[in-house]
Amino acid sequence: MTTAPAHSRIVDPELLRRTAELAIEFLSSLDERPVHATATHTELLADFGGPLPHIGEAPSTVIEHLARAAEAGTVGIAGPRYFGFVIGGSLPAALAADWLTSAWDQNAGIFATGPAASVVEEIVGDWLVALLGLPAGTSVGFTTGCQMAHVTCLAAARHAVLERAGWDVEANGLTGAPPITVLVGSETHATIPTTLQFLGLGRSRSISVASDEQGRMRLDALEAALPAAGTPCIVSLQAGNVNTGSFDPMAAAIDLIRSRCPEAWIHIDGAFGLWAAAAPDRRHLLAGHDGADSWATDGHKWLNVPYDSGFAFVRDPQAHAAAMSPQSAAYIQYGTAERDNFRWVPEYSRRARGFAAYAALRSLGVDGVAAMVERCCAHATRMADALRRAAGDGIEVLNDVVLDQVLVRFHAPGGAAGGDAAASDERTRRVIKAVQDDGTCWLGGTVWQGVTAMRISIVNWATSEADIDRSAAAIVNVARGID
Repeated sequence: MTTAPAHSRIVDPELLRRTAELAIEFLSSLDERPVHATATHTELLADFGGPLPHIGEAPSTVIEHLARAAEAGTVGIAGPRYFGFVIGGSLPAALAADWLTSAWDQNAGIFATGPAASVVEEIVGDWLVALLGLPAGTSVGFTTGCQMAHVTCLAAARHAVLERAGWDVEANGLTGAPPITVLVGSETHATIPTTLQFLGLGRSRSISVASDEQGRMRLDALEAALPAAGTPCIVSLQAGNVNTGSFDPMAAAIDLIRSRCPEAWIHIDGAFGLWAAAAPDRRHLLAGHDGADSWATDGHKWLNVPYDSGFAFVRDPQAHAAAMSPQSAAYIQYGTAERDNFRWVPEYSRRARGFAAYAALRSLGVDGVAAMVERCCAHATRMADALRRAAGDGIEVLNDVVLDQVLVRFHAPGGAAGGDAAASDERTRRVIKAVQDDGTCWLGGTVWQGVTAMRISIVNWATSEADIDRSAAAIVNVARGID
């Protein structure tokens, strides 16, 4: 028979203080440590592995070991010079709130297991709807990230378009249901076809609509692809191309869809681009976005809250709730006037995600969110300008820098745009790897319109002009050493 530890059944103050010290040490090191991880897979297996001991260790021993073993395998994502995968850091208030979230250990699924968690999500949802320029009354679900926000929104879309066709998809499934026409841009993010896979709509059955040279959906191609009025139809538009940062022409596309297929459901993938609505100088990129039916975005991108955080917004709360609400269970104490969060996401039991978002928004305010978005966009322009000045070293910026994304190609010596594509692809890959190994900053690679490119994403609240200048200089210096 086991007994509770003698020191305390609930709290070990010294353990928590030491853990906070370790966290502070890590965060304090981010400005100077290499951004990349320094341990190999084999080394990490050796440090973490071995058989599970029969006798448990003291919590302090476990935490000290965990911190030591993870140190070399930790990437400086939270730092100011991580420019990979459109990943933000964590605002100080959001990080602190996330620590409290773990200590409180609330189940945010229903009001009865976390009243504060429920109310905070209700409030944050209203704040976000206003901040992002969405229609009043839009319902909000707090998800793990944009992938599950898409699942939530497109489940609501599936419900609505099939309900109009006289089919109850939640009760009867898709077998025998009227087919749904799904239109996506040719540059749609991979999470959209994956969502179609999850929802039984088929990732290969969607119609791909051609895009222009910046990745924006072409209106003529959209018009040609739209089905006849009355056809169950879902159209996914994009706010912020993952490579170029470009936006589909929202207002014109939505007007076209409404005129040709008025009952279609229009969804906007705004994983990071939706935050442009919060910044006065970038808002025009999204003009007309409030005419859509659903919107999905990440909190752990431009709101800079810890993982995992995404938001699903649906104009029609009835369709949203119908798509998400599962069968009731007799033992669960449901809310009456209160918000039960499970009604808006695909989970019953989950972390109280709203606390970190609440802290981030209160610490920034409306003006602070706008300033953070604008600052990151200005940093992207500064980075692009610095790299363009090194054009003599074979460096070419490929995209119009309208948001936070910079797309760069490194041509082979003596080459230029239109030269030896294979040699430039190889040089670009080598520069990316060498910059990652250098450790000053971290960024990734991509393939854009058939050519290899470096992809720089700037969404961290802590990034400064000095970080941009230091990183641009490192990129240029590394490139000069690559033939």
